[in-house]
Amino acid sequence: IGELLKAAGTDFDHVVKTTCFLADMGDFAAFNEIYGKTFTSLPARSCVAVKTLPKGALAEVEVIAEV
Repeated sequence: IGELLKAAGTDFDHVVKTTCFLADMGDFAAFNEIYGKTFTSLPARSCVAVKTLPKGALAEVEVIAEV
């Protein structure tokens, strides 16, 4: 995500909203710890459990950022 934000001329501090998809809500605590270290500006967030993610991923994060 960081490289995509950089290519768009922005960064994590300008993320205003995220949508997080977890394959297993049992991973939420570990995910939340990493999320908190990455998104320090505390953007609005939605987090949902999904049955499966592409390529067997455990998590997927969608971001909306100011450019």
